[in-house]
Amino acid sequence: MIERVKQQSWPLRAAGVADAGIVAALLDAFNREFDTPTPGPAVLATRLEGLLAGGDVVALLAGEPAMAVALLTMRPNVWYDGPVALLDELYVAPRSRGQGVGSALLARIEAIAQHRGAELLEINVDGDDTDARRFYERHGYANCEPGEEQPLLYYYRELKGV
Repeated sequence: MIERVKQQSWPLRAAGVADAGIVAALLDAFNREFDTPTPGPAVLATRLEGLLAGGDVVALLAGEPAMAVALLTMRPNVWYDGPVALLDELYVAPRSRGQGVGSALLARIEAIAQHRGAELLEINVDGDDTDARRFYERHGYANCEPGEEQPLLYYYRELKGV
């Protein structure tokens, strides 16, 4: 395992339903920083309240007050005995970057996924987000199948209104 964090000066904790507003504010800030559409923190908080209560979604917060968040979703998959984990979001506020916070969150997310029986952790990254790609590659993630040179691609289609 890659050593990711030399010294931790901020606590990591699982977010509960009562933390939905904090998680929502960080996710909203993430999207706004990168000019990505967001329904706003109020809508996100309402959605997160239900998701965090259900158990298939885990949110981790770093710092007090929170300055970073990781959001993990677990889902069944026919190709694995256990669930497949998806790191939906990993966001560190700009003022807190470069301190190992993201690495600590990623390590804890991996441990949670393994503890819940996941054999695979998926992460979607924008192709032009070289910082994120470099971060995940530094932590052992790949965007191509073993022995292949062609990168994996992610396709999507919004079904609302189709």
